[in-house]
Amino acid sequence: MPTNSRIPGLRDNDPDARLALVAAGAQVQAADLDGLRADGGLSLAQADHMIENVVGLIAIPVGVATNFTIDGVDRLIPMATEEPSVVAAASNAARMARGHGGFATSYTGDIMVAQIQVLDAVDPHGTRVALLLARDELLALANEQDPMLVSVGGGAFDISVRVLGTRAGAQVIVHLHVDVRDAMGANAVNTMAEAIAPRIAQIAGTRTLLRILTNKADLRLTRVRAVFDAEQLGGPQVVDDIVAASAFAEADPYRAATHNKGIMNGITAVVLATGNDTRAVEAGCHSHAARDGDYRALSRFEKNADGHLTATLEVPLAVGLVGGATRAHPAAQAAVKLLGVSTARELASVVASVGLAQNLAALRALAAEGIQRGHMTLHARTIAATAGATVDEVGAVAARIVADRRIRVEHARDVLAELRAAASR
Repeated sequence: MPTNSRIPGLRDNDPDARLALVAAGAQVQAADLDGLRADGGLSLAQADHMIENVVGLIAIPVGVATNFTIDGVDRLIPMATEEPSVVAAASNAARMARGHGGFATSYTGDIMVAQIQVLDAVDPHGTRVALLLARDELLALANEQDPMLVSVGGGAFDISVRVLGTRAGAQVIVHLHVDVRDAMGANAVNTMAEAIAPRIAQIAGTRTLLRILTNKADLRLTRVRAVFDAEQLGGPQVVDDIVAASAFAEADPYRAATHNKGIMNGITAVVLATGNDTRAVEAGCHSHAARDGDYRALSRFEKNADGHLTATLEVPLAVGLVGGATRAHPAAQAAVKLLGVSTARELASVVASVGLAQNLAALRALAAEGIQRGHMTLHARTIAATAGATVDEVGAVAARIVADRRIRVEHARDVLAELRAAASR
């Protein structure tokens, strides 16, 4: 039986009951998700083998976004984030897209690029052609480094060479194109770049310097499209206002920075939950936003012939399921199990879809009611906890400070003291 991403009333349960409902919805055993429990996640001993000088752990809440249909498949999506309203907003946006088929994606392939920097070439353009003539030799040398990758259909398959003018003079830059399959690919391409650099230096008659992948993964693009129902959004005026807000972000880098941050709220949360490299993905996305020389919105919103809102997003996503924290971190393993993805393409499709959903939710809030109304209502629970409210007291304190329109820690403390005094009488 496939996953059912519709779980009405999920928020009304406690965390343990939610986890059981999510496991049932995803058609996995509850034990498969133990890595998401506070007592079943990453241990200090495991962490000590992952990075240097380990002294402790930091816990980030993991929520589950519901209602997503992606390429015809329902997905329950783990999101690791400290920011209130992100998970709820993405879930609500996905609900508005379900009636129009959900999210449809395309993927350009699992291609990563390593760069080898050649310095001090006497004849840079002649060096460029000499390196291109050695293409087959360089590819063979690169592929000797990772026979396992080659055996599963991946490996180095092309090179390109540029002459780059810099303030330090002309440099020859070799790009090694590698199909990394279901890995993020950094280790594979870096190893290949290191291996072929000495031969490149011989051919060029000079020396190489940097030999490393680029996080501008523009040969690994994911595109996603969804139609959001006009009535559920709030009517024709809201649709028109979202289109106008999108046009603002397309034209102005100041607005685009915050617009894209909303996209990354969704993207980063899924990337982090699955143990992938958030910094690499963020660098790639922001570089893509500036690919034409000006920083622009990554997404586009338009009104279709039926008056509904059509949304599209294109982002480079270097994510994988092989190696790194994805395999070493128990919570990441549980998140992947919950998602039910088996390829990097499927994971990238999920990540991009959540980014678009989160973007739509933020724009709708801005266009319809202002961003603070929904956000601060959820934030009130964090304020109540900060003020010292227990689990049983948080709801009452949060409701009161929202009603008072004073969502501040000092007011929450006063409300908490009043409630406790009343309870002790």
